[in-house]
Amino acid sequence: MIERYTRPVMGRIWTEENKLAKWLEVELLACEALAKRGEIPQAAIPRMRERARVNIARMQAIEAEVKHDVIAFVSSVAETIGEEGRYLHLGLTSSDVIDTGFAVQLCESADLLCADLDALLQVLKTLAQTHQDTVMIGRTHGVHAEPITFGMKVAHWYAEMDRSRDRLLQAKKEIAFGKISGAVGTFANIDPEVEEFVCSRLGLAAEPISTQVVPRDRHAAFFTTLAVIASSIERIATEVRHLQRTEVLEIEEPFTPGQKGSSAMPHKRNPWQLENVCGLARLLRGYALSALENVPLWHERDISHSSVERVIGPDATILLDFMLARVTSILAKLSVHPERMRKNMETLGEAIYSEHVLLALIRKGISREQAYTWVQRNAMKVWEQGASFAAEVRRDPDIQQLLTTTEIDQLFDARHALRHTQAVIQRVLKG
Repeated sequence: MIERYTRPVMGRIWTEENKLAKWLEVELLACEALAKRGEIPQAAIPRMRERARVNIARMQAIEAEVKHDVIAFVSSVAETIGEEGRYLHLGLTSSDVIDTGFAVQLCESADLLCADLDALLQVLKTLAQTHQDTVMIGRTHGVHAEPITFGMKVAHWYAEMDRSRDRLLQAKKEIAFGKISGAVGTFANIDPEVEEFVCSRLGLAAEPISTQVVPRDRHAAFFTTLAVIASSIERIATEVRHLQRTEVLEIEEPFTPGQKGSSAMPHKRNPWQLENVCGLARLLRGYALSALENVPLWHERDISHSSVERVIGPDATILLDFMLARVTSILAKLSVHPERMRKNMETLGEAIYSEHVLLALIRKGISREQAYTWVQRNAMKVWEQGASFAAEVRRDPDIQQLLTTTEIDQLFDARHALRHTQAVIQRVLKG
């Protein structure tokens, strides 16, 4: 686990204490189910509940000898219970405890990540509404294209993160499965009713068919979803970084009093937080690959997935929690420069409305190819000579035959180009 990125609430889910508490609850619920079936004394349950304790130091001492964490766990807990401790782990295998407890931890993590997404979505909604009329140039291939609004750009981010929230809820639903089916999933020494009882009490569904483990395609789907969310965060971060470049400088991540951008160059204001987020997204994608490689286990299982999940479980959820919190904080305090947006939009002058001229000519009855040729020859003068596109179009003899000066002037109007953007933004923000 990368300690410097640990956020307290998410971090607590992955403590050893919490993990073992989950294991203990699985064991005790299994005993309750067995008691209901008359397989162990009903009177043993309250005594087990009262006395059972997790002693990590004692567990570690036993594990040092037996080289098996679940055996050490069961043995150390049984010592705290006394005579009734013999009922622990009756008919269970290690993965019954580990996988079911792991599912609960992942579900708790998903709940926190959903709350993070809710906070980000609220910030994005406010930002989109605030800047729904803030005009800027849209870029394709990094080159000026046609006008958009900054609010519309943010609405794109909102829609993507809203989809991320839906995916996360589905991923949680897919991962919320436990199993108490024994060594190879056949219920040879425990009844399926025990599995149903334990899982229902933990808020999980019972895995319809398992081997010794819950199938790892479920985990692969979960961690891949986290990676997709991280990539969507990186998309936002990358866009802000590009728009913060000195030549562009349309928006900036916050720069606080006393902050320093460079050890050598005092003038620098670097988007370092967003660069950090982009780097962390690479880790999340790597964890997704590791989870995918956990799917093809040998036969009814091997243990190759275990070491991977001990790392990616806490790391992936903690890092995504951190990334969501960081980008939410940045966007909530984002510096937006509308004047610079307007200045940048003037770089190519009216050439950004070339499509409007093209379509107007086509509507006058000439071919698209002919119209494109006429418009492009005037647009290229902007690039090559620094000419005014509007002036060149007005005096083009071919265009003059079809469009009046008034008709041409009406084509160079951002209000016409952006007349539907508010409706699109409201559609995305659901009114």
